[in-house]
Amino acid sequence: MILFQQSRKILATFVLIAVMIITTACGGGAVSQLDRPTTPSAIGRDVTYAELERGNTSNGQSFGNWVVQTSQGLIQDAYVRDNNKLGVVISSKVRPTEVRPLAKSLVQGFHKNFPKQDLKVLIYAPDKQLILTTEYDTQTNQVKYT
Repeated sequence: MILFQQSRKILATFVLIAVMIITTACGGGAVSQLDRPTTPSAIGRDVTYAELERGNTSNGQSFGNWVVQTSQGLIQDAYVRDNNKLGVVISSKVRPTEVRPLAKSLVQGFHKNFPKQDLKVLIYAPDKQLILTTEYDTQTNQVKYT
């Protein structure tokens, strides 16, 4: 009986280790890596807009890159700060009637990658003027647009 219990614990440990190795090797999501903030880049004399980071954590950087790559030209640029704020610059392809649905979609994807925290998505026009702020409240599961 004791041998069976010990065998079960050892087997469970190996299964847990295998799952962690597989998710770390295959995933790029929020669960597979620890969120370690890096030093934010100094925006100053020698830094141009194109040199800014997409995120100030590795997960934020990955998510910002993914947003731009999968947007099919609708999003020109994206950045993630502190794993709870996403800013995107939309292209001129996005019609005014499509901004709010795009923001909602971005909030949903952002929440999947960074759960259990309040989130904010900032939508900027191609000229970098803020046009919409979307906030997600984890306690109420509500999305608010301003």
